[in-house]
Amino acid sequence: MDLLSLRYFQAVARHEHISRAAEELRVAQPSVSRTIARLEAELGVPLFDRQGRRIRLNRYGTAFLRRVDRALAELDDARRELADAAGSDHGSLAVAAETLLTLSGMLAAFRARYPGVTVRLFQSSNDRMNRQLQAREVDFCIASQPLNGSALCSVELVREEVLLAVPLGHRLAGRDRVDIAALAEEAFVSTRPGHWQRALLDRLFAEAGLTPVIGCEGDEPGATQNLISAGLGIGLVPEISRLASSHAPVSWVRLDVPDCHRVLSLVWRRDGYLSTAARNFRELAVERLGCVPAVRSDPPGTGLSTPEA
Repeated sequence: MDLLSLRYFQAVARHEHISRAAEELRVAQPSVSRTIARLEAELGVPLFDRQGRRIRLNRYGTAFLRRVDRALAELDDARRELADAAGSDHGSLAVAAETLLTLSGMLAAFRARYPGVTVRLFQSSNDRMNRQLQAREVDFCIASQPLNGSALCSVELVREEVLLAVPLGHRLAGRDRVDIAALAEEAFVSTRPGHWQRALLDRLFAEAGLTPVIGCEGDEPGATQNLISAGLGIGLVPEISRLASSHAPVSWVRLDVPDCHRVLSLVWRRDGYLSTAARNFRELAVERLGCVPAVRSDPPGTGLSTPEA
C-alpha cells in the first residue's frame, strides 16, 4: 500500500461516500473506487459495508482508520517539523471557530505580522470542531463551549458577560435587569442547537423550568444583533459584540441569572506537533483576545454608550 491509497481511504472513511471523497480529493470517482478496492484486496478484508450505492465503515475499517489517522498525522507532523528546522517554509495554519467574526481582528494582525503563512479557516459547530481536532484537520479551535478529550489542551482567552439585546422601543428597552420568567412569551433570535448561544439559552430556561420560544434560528451567531435590530425578536449577545459593533442599534439589558457568560478558549491537540506558525498564532491569540474586557460593571440600559475600543 502507498500513501496515496491511505489518504484516499481516510477521505472515504470520513465522508462514507465515494463521490464526496472524490470531490474533496479533486480526482475522478472511479479512481477512488479502484483505489479502495485494491486496498481491500491487499489487506484481505472489506473495509466498508456496501448497501446499494451507500457505504458504511465496518469494524475492520474502523480499526484500520485509527492506525491510518495516527500514521498520516505523524508523517504530516514530521514534514512540518523538518520544514521549520530547515527554514524552507513560511508555514500554514488551520483554525476552526463557531463564528469567524471572532477571528477577524486577530487574523488581520497575524497576516500583517506573518504575511507568508497560509491560513485556512473553518466555521464549525462544537461537534465538528471535536472531529476536526481528532482528525488533525485543524491546528486550533476557538471554542465557546468545552471540547472533550484527554488529548486536548486549552487556554482561556476571555470570559465575558452575555447580555440580552432587544429592539429599540421594545417593552424591555431601558430596563436594567430582567429575569427569565419575564421572557417566557418572547420570541428569541438564536442559533441552531449545537452552537454556544443556543446551548446557553436552553440552559438558562431549563434552570427556570421553562422552554424558550424560538422565532428565528440560523448558523451564524454574528448575525444575531442585526436580526434583533430589525425587530425579529430578542436574543443573547456577548459583551464583545456590544463593544465592537454599533451598526445594528439595540437596547441592552442584563439577565438576572447566575453565570451568564461566554468563555472563549483556544484548544489544540496535546500530542500534535505545533509548527512555528502555529506557535506564533497561539501567542498572538493570547495577546489579542486576552486583552478583551471581561464582565463589566456599568449598567447597559438604553442610555449606555459604546466604549471606545
